[in-house]
Amino acid sequence: MRHLTMLAAAFALCAATAPIIAAAKPPTIAAAVAAPDRTADNVKLDAGRKPAQLLQFLGLKPGMQVLDLFGANAYWAEIEAPVAGPKGHVTVWQPTQFYREKTKRSFEAFAARHPNVSIVTSPFEAPALPDNYADFVILNDNYHDTYWQNEKYGIPQMDPNAFLKAVYAAMKPGAVIGVIDHVALPNGDVRATVEKYHRIDPEVVKADFKRAGFVLAGSSDMLRNPADPHSTDPFDESIRGKTDRFVFKFRKPR
Repeated sequence: MRHLTMLAAAFALCAATAPIIAAAKPPTIAAAVAAPDRTADNVKLDAGRKPAQLLQFLGLKPGMQVLDLFGANAYWAEIEAPVAGPKGHVTVWQPTQFYREKTKRSFEAFAARHPNVSIVTSPFEAPALPDNYADFVILNDNYHDTYWQNEKYGIPQMDPNAFLKAVYAAMKPGAVIGVIDHVALPNGDVRATVEKYHRIDPEVVKADFKRAGFVLAGSSDMLRNPADPHSTDPFDESIRGKTDRFVFKFRKPR
């Protein structure tokens, strides 16, 4: 009788805890942004980046396979990893030219705390991305760099079309890529503008992505700033964190 009583108690305990286990699900985007374990340096960037609003607009969801381009500072991965949850995964790609020892140590410590995060590195000019992998891609403030060339950092002149071809191949049909970048005024020399201002004309980006096979699925003015004179580098203290930025959502057709 005592055995039966203990067995009944065990079943009762399982029944009582089952709803709790079932309720354990990935946090919302807003909750992930507000998480107390995010790094202070990354939290400082939130006011200018509006991560909750941005990721909601782009459609990040639990269970997604995420490709975070140029993401070794873990700004986006800190938020993406909890939201993607145990059924999802975040793969960060970082150019080897920008993956120095300090960044490497920091990211490895971060990944050790998040089992659904990994990193892939390769030269900027030869992006080694997982094939047919991503449901969701983010490319924040870096697309203009595909037009950049810098001997000091070992960046050769690259072909933006080749870069987008690699990104396209890494995405599943129907996947979305969010592209955010600093607005440049229309001009006839994209490379010269990028070299001087680290900005890019939004219409150039639209044309590049259309040529690569993407479809524009939406855009947002959430990061636009009409007070930006567009004549300074984004790292200039007068405008840093407050540049006029476009937000595009492109989709790979099914």
